[in-house]
Amino acid sequence: MKKHKAKFFMGAVLLSASLSAIAAEPLMQQAQELFKPLPADMGTQEFPITPEKVALGRALFFDPRPSLDGTVSCSRCHMPALYGTDGLPKAIGVKSRDNPRNSPTVLNAALEFVAHWRGDRKNVEDQAVRALIGPPSFGQPDLAAAMKKIEAIDGYPAMFKKAFPNEQNPINAENWGKAIGAYERTLVTPSPFDAYLKGNARALPTLAAAGLKRFISTGCTACHNGVGVGGGMYQKFGLLEDYWKQTGSTKIDEGRFDVTKDPADKYVFKVASLRNVAMTPPYFHDGSVATLPEAVRIMAQVQLGTTLAAGEIEEIVAFLNSLTGTLPKDFATAPVLPASSFKP
Repeated sequence: MKKHKAKFFMGAVLLSASLSAIAAEPLMQQAQELFKPLPADMGTQEFPITPEKVALGRALFFDPRPSLDGTVSCSRCHMPALYGTDGLPKAIGVKSRDNPRNSPTVLNAALEFVAHWRGDRKNVEDQAVRALIGPPSFGQPDLAAAMKKIEAIDGYPAMFKKAFPNEQNPINAENWGKAIGAYERTLVTPSPFDAYLKGNARALPTLAAAGLKRFISTGCTACHNGVGVGGGMYQKFGLLEDYWKQTGSTKIDEGRFDVTKDPADKYVFKVASLRNVAMTPPYFHDGSVATLPEAVRIMAQVQLGTTLAAGEIEEIVAFLNSLTGTLPKDFATAPVLPASSFKP
C-alpha cells in the first residue's frame, strides 16, 4: 500500500509539474520574444577576443599604477565583490575627486549599445581609453603620460607584444583600450533567467515568474528588453513626472543635453541594463535611491504613470533577483600584477 501511495504521490507531483509547465508556456514564449539569453562571450568581429589580450587586459584592469597618483584602477570603481560596481552614489577617482555620476556595473556591459549614462563613450574600449585622461578617473594629463607609466612597469612590454604581435610599438592607448575591452567582453554572468529563456520553466521560482509577468504587463519591457534587459536605447528619465521629485536628487542632471545641447535630450539617459541589478545599489545615474523596491516604485510612477502595490513591487523585485548571475572566476579574484621597481 505504501508503495502504491508513493507512486501516486510521485505521479501527482509530475502531473502538477507538467501542468505548471503548460501554464507557463505563454509567458515563456513572451519572454523569449522580448529577451535573449546571454552569449558565451561578447567578442565581435571588430573587437575579437584572444587569450593574450584577455590576460593583458585583466592585469591592466586591476592595476592602479597607470593612474596619476597610483591609487585608481578600473577595479576601484568596478569591484568584483560588489558585482562590478563600487557601492557609492558617485564614484571617487584620483586625489579623492568625485565623479559626476554613479558607476554602473562592468558585467555584461559590452552588450550595451553605448557606454556611460549619457552615451558619450562608444563602447567599453573607448571608455577604457578616455578614463585615462578623465580628471575624476585616472587623471592623467594626456595619454602619453599614461603610456609612459605602463612602459616603466616590468612585464608589460612583453605582455603587450604577445597581445599585439604584429605591431612594432604595441604600447599605446588604443591597445590599452582593446586589451581591457577584450577582458571586459569575457565578463558574462549567466543567471536563472537565462536558463528560463532556454526553456527551463523551473528555473524561475513562482514569485519570480509572477514578477516577470508583472514586469511585462506593467510596460517595463518598452525600455528594458533584449539580451541586457535594457542597455539598448536612450530614454527620458521622468516621462510623466520630474524624476527628482521622487528620487530626492540634490542636483538635477540634464543628461544627454550636456553632450548634444539639443533641448530634446534634456534629462535623457541610456536605459540601464537590469542584469545583476539586485546586487548593484544604489540606483539611478546619481545613486540617489538606496533600495531596489524603491527604485521599482519610482520607475513605475515617473515613467509609466503607474502606482504599484507593495505586492506587485515584491513580484517584480523577485523577477529582478533572477537576473543575478554567477561571477566569472577570473573576475572574482584579482591577478598577480607584473612586478616593478617603478614607484608611482
